[in-house]
Amino acid sequence: MDAKLEALKDLASLSRDVTFAQEFINLDGISLLTQMVESGTERYQKLQKIMKPCFGDMLSFTLTAFVELMDHGIVSWDTFSVAFIKKIASFVNKSAIDVSILQRSLAILESMVLNSHDLYQKVAQEITIGQLIPHLQGTDQEIQTYTIAVINALFLKAPDEKRQVGVESSVDILDCPLTEMANLLAQKQLRSIILTHVIRAQRAINNEMAHQLYVLQVLTFNLLEDRMMTKMDPQDQAQRDIIFELRRIAFDAESEPNNSSGSMEKRKSMYTRDYKKLGFINHVNPAMDFTQTPPGMLALDNMLYFAKHHQDAYIRIVLENSSREDKHECPFGRSSIELTKMLCEILKVGELPSETCNDFHPMFFTHDRSFEEFFCICIQLLNKTWKEMRATSEDFNKVMQVVKEQVMRALTTKPSSLDQFKSKLQNLSYTEILKIRQSERMNQEDFQSRPILELKEKIQPEILELIKQQRLNRLVEGTCFRKLNCRRRQDKFWYCRLSPNHKVLHYGDLEESPQGEVPHDSLQDKLPVADIKAVVTGKDCPHMKEKGALKQNKEVLELAFSILYDSNCQLNFIAPDKHEYCIWTDGLNALLGKDMMSDLTRNDLDTLLSMEIKLRLLDLENIQIPDAPPPIPKEPSNYDFVYDCN
Repeated sequence: MDAKLEALKDLASLSRDVTFAQEFINLDGISLLTQMVESGTERYQKLQKIMKPCFGDMLSFTLTAFVELMDHGIVSWDTFSVAFIKKIASFVNKSAIDVSILQRSLAILESMVLNSHDLYQKVAQEITIGQLIPHLQGTDQEIQTYTIAVINALFLKAPDEKRQVGVESSVDILDCPLTEMANLLAQKQLRSIILTHVIRAQRAINNEMAHQLYVLQVLTFNLLEDRMMTKMDPQDQAQRDIIFELRRIAFDAESEPNNSSGSMEKRKSMYTRDYKKLGFINHVNPAMDFTQTPPGMLALDNMLYFAKHHQDAYIRIVLENSSREDKHECPFGRSSIELTKMLCEILKVGELPSETCNDFHPMFFTHDRSFEEFFCICIQLLNKTWKEMRATSEDFNKVMQVVKEQVMRALTTKPSSLDQFKSKLQNLSYTEILKIRQSERMNQEDFQSRPILELKEKIQPEILELIKQQRLNRLVEGTCFRKLNCRRRQDKFWYCRLSPNHKVLHYGDLEESPQGEVPHDSLQDKLPVADIKAVVTGKDCPHMKEKGALKQNKEVLELAFSILYDSNCQLNFIAPDKHEYCIWTDGLNALLGKDMMSDLTRNDLDTLLSMEIKLRLLDLENIQIPDAPPPIPKEPSNYDFVYDCN
């Protein structure tokens, strides 16, 4: 048993190497592992009492080796039997099982769902929400992360018809199979569990959990895409009734004129007048305002939600603007349509989640109808900003730009609730936005006079050399990179750093993300800088030309770069963020004697130049610097003069 345990431990470690994995798979090693898992479950149940640590470790190493081998993409996921899926699902369903076994089992289920439509159906039939909820309610953040990853995978692969059921569904969430997962993500119970046991738990959220919450947030908002891209049918009476309801709530239109030829004209005139007060562009047939996609019918849904759930605020905004002069009224209809479109752009509704982004907002997990509530807060902000700017219809686009800036600045503070978000917006009035803009302009002031430009040219080489040294020092410190493939985000890391003499790149795989610098002598592989032929970025990278989803992900594409050396050899990178991408591409180009062309270099150069010039000009404060040098005086009539230095 001890020998077998050591062998499985070595196998789990060696399976990360693609050459070893290829040979092991050629020897039908995958089939052997699956048979061990399928046949080992009963043995595990019998032996766990007397040999739990040893046998539990064996199963853990077996599953780890399986995950590592499958991550190379050599074997298709469609080759596995229903019996194997049931065994893996049984580990997830057990109330008491080793954490490592549970982690690997959840990772396998996630990969099955993401890589095979048939396996998605089979996995979803084996797992219910009730079986996953205990893992979310636990205290192990790693298990919670893997659990949400499985939920996200099932949500992503769910057919459209499974996603569009309303949030008022009465289905019992605990007994719901995962084939119904997508439409229940908006259910109050599951959202409440994630909010209570994950987001508001008394511990910091690590990067992987933040990424999975971000993915969940994006996939939830993507449920709005269908309505966002649906045009209104002007002939659809049910859709027209929504507009009638908006009018009725705003103006309390209880009495209608009698249905006669004379009153029909009066009715049309009254409707046209009211639709104008509601701020529609097309006063005669406001249904035409919702034929543009995006935002399509989503804008009308938001307006109706605001009118029904925040009725007092809705009536106040409509009546307040209908009583103003025409040139200063804020058109509620037009504003709502453009605001909905803007919010969809901010939240990237309809876009696939990024592989590298961790930008989730806790406040969107605090309400069952978070997007609608988000809209309700922002439409009131828009009306308030309109009044503060004393705007007219000609200023509409300017107002929308200010509102977008207010919303974006409030979101960057990551408010924990919608009420806190609303409070942040209260402190970002139009006057405050003007102060912030002025302050930013002062900090980025660009001197354009000729003497200043000449001074810039003189000191720019010094600044560039300073930036170059900073980039090289950062390369010497090194960076931990995450390994990604086209199937799923993985907890695999490798480290790369430049030697102190700037002559060798040291790199190697890591078991986990390091807390600090990794000594260069602990990294197994080396690449002499003299052997580097070129540095390529983006779609020119070899690993971005391979088949798979990575090349379709714009954000990953923007973080990719490769070092080319020897013949057909390369070292492929995907930076953890844009800042590290700029640091490394700048540093590598500096090593090769090329210009540093990143956005970060331009920003650093501008900032440092501005600071250096301001420092040098301190003694000239309140002294007018001429745009041109003073004129050269005329030559003297003769040179018969001398100055006695004594």
